[in-house]
Amino acid sequence: MRPYLLLLCLLTTVTLCAQRPSVKWGQEFKIGKGSTDLQVIHADKSGVYLQEGHFVNSFIMGAWAKHTAKLIKLDKNLIEVYDKDYNKELKGKSFMQFFALQEKLFAFASESKKNNNLVIYAAEVDKNSGDLIKEWQELSNINLDSKKDRADFKITYNTDSTTFLVVNSLESNNKNTYQLTEFSRELKALGKTINITNQYDKDSYKLEDLIYTPEKKIFLIGRTYEFMEGKKKKAKFLAFASYNISLYNDKGVLEKELNTTINGKWLNSAKLVFDKNHHIALAAFYSNDKKNKSIDGLLVQRINTLNGEVISTTEKTIDQSMLASVKETEDSEDEEETKAEKKEREAAKKEKEEDEGFSRNMVFRNIYFTNDGGLILMAEEYNEYRRTSYSYNTNGIGSKQHTQITQVYECGDIMISKIEANNNIGWIKVLPKNQLEIFTGNSDQLSFDIKMDRFFANSTTPFYAGYGSMQINNSILLFFNDNTNNSSVTEPGNKVKKIQTYKKSSCFTVTVDVATGKIARKLFFSNDGIPTAMPRLSSIFGKDMYLVGKTYTGLIKSKVSVGKITVK
Repeated sequence: MRPYLLLLCLLTTVTLCAQRPSVKWGQEFKIGKGSTDLQVIHADKSGVYLQEGHFVNSFIMGAWAKHTAKLIKLDKNLIEVYDKDYNKELKGKSFMQFFALQEKLFAFASESKKNNNLVIYAAEVDKNSGDLIKEWQELSNINLDSKKDRADFKITYNTDSTTFLVVNSLESNNKNTYQLTEFSRELKALGKTINITNQYDKDSYKLEDLIYTPEKKIFLIGRTYEFMEGKKKKAKFLAFASYNISLYNDKGVLEKELNTTINGKWLNSAKLVFDKNHHIALAAFYSNDKKNKSIDGLLVQRINTLNGEVISTTEKTIDQSMLASVKETEDSEDEEETKAEKKEREAAKKEKEEDEGFSRNMVFRNIYFTNDGGLILMAEEYNEYRRTSYSYNTNGIGSKQHTQITQVYECGDIMISKIEANNNIGWIKVLPKNQLEIFTGNSDQLSFDIKMDRFFANSTTPFYAGYGSMQINNSILLFFNDNTNNSSVTEPGNKVKKIQTYKKSSCFTVTVDVATGKIARKLFFSNDGIPTAMPRLSSIFGKDMYLVGKTYTGLIKSKVSVGKITVK
């Protein structure tokens, strides 16, 4: 028995040591003031493609509109090839996003018509020059009956990434209506548009995930809300009530609602994923009591995609002590939070807890498939909130009101768990961290907005907090910015320094062995002297990860560099 254990330990050590990531940074360049988006959206043999977007301070159909965008191409050595803007091509349209499908690259835009319609267009992009190959082609047309209606949209892949889906959301007459259309890479609709209307009003239901199966079934997973007891019936007093998981057919007809009060337990964070066996895997954290803010356990279900029937259910009680790392919240020598910022942060946190009653949450970020038929679940402790304060300056003529907005993002511990092929929970690990990112300014400076509707949210903030991850053979690699003093932190009970000043931070890599859950942590590189890395916004193409480093300067041009992470 002992030789076997020795061999197992040796193999584990070799596996962890074998994953040696290296990073290569390209030349620095500048992006214009007011830029909000900067993300690697595609990579091929000829180079790397970045999307740079800009917000304007106006609403289109009840949503912030991206006015224009740039496509930046870098060659294999991460040196700029072209910088293409689309001001002329848009002609009144509002840029949405670039989207890569197989070897093709598309640009998507929307336009608000005088007849109160919102139209979505697409056009193929010539990757060699950045020019549009053909004219804009209309894909979707959303009719809004009144100015109070709100439309939203998302472009996403089908389950095997061979086609793409245009998903529209329409909040009208207190109802949620969703439209789903599947398109080929030739921009041809594959079948009719599927229309779905649920029984919830627009304030009490927020779509969080959607899966369109090869059998033309649609799974919707959403968070339902109810008004807090003793509070007025206003949107700000809506509190999370439960999850709703519904199965619809290709006619938009509801076929089944899955029970989310499983064994008397209340789900408070969940994620669906389509697995290799053409089943739906549901991962969820639960509480034993509906009003309980804490997490009491982890639950995993396998669901039949044809009829929504549950194939198996496994649950694991979670000891609260394993979720609580020893966080040192006092400022360390490299923290630069002012007293005013600290006051605003604490006030915002208190307000969030009192008003919504569900301030802290473990949010599922990634689900990876393992070679032995299991799953790796990754969740992060995450919180975001906003506080608005007002002040008045009075002079001899009159008084002027000043509005200040404080936007706070908290990215905490990461929970990683292994679900075996037989649905048993193999191991659970918690990696402590304490990241904080705060933006303070007026409404013009902070044009981004919190969106509780997570399925449609595509926020680029926070920039520097959070983490990026990738799967290499039998290991999961994590990359995140942290206080250099946290270099030995790998498990609960370790003291964790808060990180808030990211220009002086270090980027760490953490390797997790899939079989055992063993964690190894190493310093990867320092952000001092280079544009600060944004691992959360990283993109993976093949076996390489691309991340953007950005020196955020707000209203003036920012310095940017792109890094390529290769694992040997």
